[in-house]
Amino acid sequence: MLHAADYRNPAPFTGRRVVVVGAGNSAVQITAELAGAARVTLATRGPVKFATQRALGRDLHFWLTRTGLDTAPLGRLLPRPPAQPVLDDGRYRTALAAGRPERRPLFTGVDGAKLVWPNREREEVDAIVLATGYRPDLPYLARLDGALDAVEDPRHREGLAVGVPGLAFVGLEWQRSLSSNSLRGVGRDADRIARRLAAHLARR
Repeated sequence: MLHAADYRNPAPFTGRRVVVVGAGNSAVQITAELAGAARVTLATRGPVKFATQRALGRDLHFWLTRTGLDTAPLGRLLPRPPAQPVLDDGRYRTALAAGRPERRPLFTGVDGAKLVWPNREREEVDAIVLATGYRPDLPYLARLDGALDAVEDPRHREGLAVGVPGLAFVGLEWQRSLSSNSLRGVGRDADRIARRLAAHLARR
């Protein structure tokens, strides 16, 4: 069993039985890549949702930037970040529709090297790749009263900690906008946070 962060290429899985767990970009991309070397299944809780990679001759990110959706400060309005669709030029959707690779509902249990599928079928697999996303891992902030919530996620408003003056975060999903946790957005958020922290220090 390994996380998608530790996956590099399909070579170690050649000829193996592999199950990839997840319905996001990494899960679908890894599954499609493995399909050429291994017997692979994509296991998800529900159908995979796709977004067209190109529209009207331009990449989706062009339209997100042009319309302002990429930078719109919507993060504060979202109690939970929405699931991101899989960006696709048509290849992934076509491959899944054709069953190459196959998609199955998430297994309900693990018994040694065997997975238990919802229909009670037991199947031995060689590897499980968990492409289930990421979350902040900030246990060192737990001693700062108010820095983290009950599930140890940062308590913040657009990156500034709610309960700890002078503490801030960058790179969080939907920290301020759709692009906050991406290379195209984190720098913008970091600049904004730095200016606010500088103002906080100037007031002390």
